[in-house]
Amino acid sequence: MAHPKRRTSSATRDKRRSHHKLTPKAISICSTTGETHLRHKAYVVDGDLYLNGKVAIKDYAPVAAPAAASDTDEE
Repeated sequence: MAHPKRRTSSATRDKRRSHHKLTPKAISICSTTGETHLRHKAYVVDGDLYLNGKVAIKDYAPVAAPAAASDTDEE
């Protein structure tokens, strides 16, 4: 089993850990709708799905099913 020959100093260890800083996501404002959205991603405005400033899907409805009803609603 491999073991380090020398102890890693705290300065070296901390330099290695310094690269975890997060950067904010790029946000754009659509020239067509004026909505803010993530760049290069589709977004919904008033029920329509937009991509690159154009309507991709008219009357867009998400595919995900609604949450299951609880047991008390079935009675």
